[in-house]
Amino acid sequence: MRRLLAIATLIAAMPALIACGGSDDEPDNAAPAAKVGGVAADADAKNGTEGANAKPKPEAMGTEIAIGESQFGEIVFDGSNQAIYLFDKETSSKAECYADCADAWPPVLTEGKPVAGDGVNQELLGTTERDDGSAQVTYAGQPLYYYAHEEPGQVLCHNVSEFGGLWLVLNAAGNALP
Repeated sequence: MRRLLAIATLIAAMPALIACGGSDDEPDNAAPAAKVGGVAADADAKNGTEGANAKPKPEAMGTEIAIGESQFGEIVFDGSNQAIYLFDKETSSKAECYADCADAWPPVLTEGKPVAGDGVNQELLGTTERDDGSAQVTYAGQPLYYYAHEEPGQVLCHNVSEFGGLWLVLNAAGNALP
């Protein structure tokens, strides 16, 4: 009941949310889900049998990363036009954003190899393992994140200082924009 009241309060306050940040007590109900393609299971696998003619399962389709237009120029988005950020506090591919940080800045996750969309260099895409074993997408060696309170196509939180570092959008070369 308490969570439902908190969600209702947040929804009522949405028009007042003009910029990033706010209380670390904000619920994660607006966090975009990772955009991951599904894979159909092989018929033998569904039946629990493996015959001599069993075909290997195709690899899961990963999260698509693409370049799109924004008020900052061309930047990295996911396949659903959700803006993607890096955290300048992270100086390697190891993610450091967990707990309250990850509630506000959910990691871009994938269940397969990330897929390069328009303008993205496939060689710059990779993954890093998070503490829970999930795979977080990296670009040019940087773990990638969403801002939990943005709609597709919005870029509200570029160059915002939170959780001990700056949150920055990045370009096709993998460089943070000023």
